[in-house]
Amino acid sequence: MPRYPECWDSCGNCANGDVFVIEVHVSPGDVIRFDDNLITLETGKVSLDIPSPHAGRIVEVRVTEGEELAEGQIIVVMEPG
Repeated sequence: MPRYPECWDSCGNCANGDVFVIEVHVSPGDVIRFDDNLITLETGKVSLDIPSPHAGRIVEVRVTEGEELAEGQIIVVMEPG
């Protein structure tokens, strides 16, 4: 999980409360490109798509829908491609 967006620190309220995974967009075996969406997060005020920082094949998904997520948490394991 990347660092929460900078705007969450500056605007004051966006990151208040828990951050949950509302949708997982990938499964093991999927081949993805740089910037394809991995998951969508939800807070009390905003939904945010989290894109892949790399292209490759998904080996393992380590989050589930409804799960509370922490900054720095591993979302997926992937092989470079």
